Amino acid sequence: MKKMLSVTFFTGLLTLSRMMAGFLVSKIIAVYTGTTGMAVLGQAQNLITMLNGIVNAPTSSAVVRYTSEYCDRGFSACAPWWRASTQWALIFCVSLIPTGIILSKHISLWLFEDPNYSWLVCVMFIVLPFSALSTVINSVINGQQQYKRYITLGILSVLISTIVMVTLIIFWGINGALIAASIQSALIGIVMLVLCLSQPWMKINLWLGTVSAEHRLKVGGYILMALASAISMPLALIAVRKIIITNDGWEAAGQWQAVWKISEVYLSVMTMALGIYFLPQLAKLKTYIEIRREINNTALIVVPIVILMAVCVYLLRDLVITILFTEQFRGARDLFAIQLVGDVLKIASWLYAYPMISRGATKWFVGSEMFFAVLLVVITSILVPHLNTQGANIAYLINYAFYFIFVLTAMKYIVRDNNGNG
Repeated sequence: MKKMLSVTFFTGLLTLSRMMAGFLVSKIIAVYTGTTGMAVLGQAQNLITMLNGIVNAPTSSAVVRYTSEYCDRGFSACAPWWRASTQWALIFCVSLIPTGIILSKHISLWLFEDPNYSWLVCVMFIVLPFSALSTVINSVINGQQQYKRYITLGILSVLISTIVMVTLIIFWGINGALIAASIQSALIGIVMLVLCLSQPWMKINLWLGTVSAEHRLKVGGYILMALASAISMPLALIAVRKIIITNDGWEAAGQWQAVWKISEVYLSVMTMALGIYFLPQLAKLKTYIEIRREINNTALIVVPIVILMAVCVYLLRDLVITILFTEQFRGARDLFAIQLVGDVLKIASWLYAYPMISRGATKWFVGSEMFFAVLLVVITSILVPHLNTQGANIAYLINYAFYFIFVLTAMKYIVRDNNGNG
């Protein structure tokens, strides 16, 4: 647990830099575009998250897990997994980019209710290879558990990308904000490549070469899990936002998006620490008892920290709105309470859901991601017409309450299915 606290501290530094950058960007967006601009940006960011999740599917959890397992034997033992992941990412990029360009007007009309943003959709697709590059480099560093290097490179990347984003927003308003959101991951990928060129694991022969069917197949299992995560929840959030827009308008959707963004930022302290420390740690454990003990011990630290952060955000919500947004967003203060309770359940659920990733439980993970994404949309569509925007937050809370019960109940079967014991 001492190591977990150390990792949380260092990732807190990276998260703090990202948080400050995110707050700065949010404030500028609020000033230059207002609530409607915030809602439009939210739609764009969900599509970007989905696309990045697809191309990053082979280069995220799989690379972290197999790098963690094999790095003690040398980089040559990791190379087959890296090659398989890279080949999968190239296949996705080659398939997605021309498809996205051809269908850009249709995607723009569906997402923004305006075909004139087709140029932006093209940008989102064209920069995807650089996003994959960013993720694979981060995953290799994470898998080696080089936390200080991970944090240092992350902070430098955030600093450079933020400067570019702020410049674009100031000069081109909402269009600049949309471009900035589209290219942020690509910028980080380029920076990471430049900063890591001298690393011994960046040798070209470790990344290019023949790959066995077994390596491709095992990485493929992680691809299905990452795709489910990348597609289901962003699509669900787009649907939730559309439900709010239909019932309460774009301004209400902007208020909801502001609260959602604040949740994303402060929760990233924990989600990043879990991604860096927790996944490699669980990948090394073999039995249900070991995994359950590790999760319970981690939960005793993580959940109280999340509760404390949520309480602080709630008590300071008026100050947060003043600092991060404008008076136009003042109505968002009434949306915090239920959202923050949902946030605590979300993190608690994720702790007990991690064995699905660390053990490669593809069917469990894909099935649960799709089911609970659909459930969120269904509950939202029922509650919003009666409770307005608050209904979306209540749906979020209910959905994660059900998800927490599910992962708590299913964990024993998930670990047993993948290790032959329970």
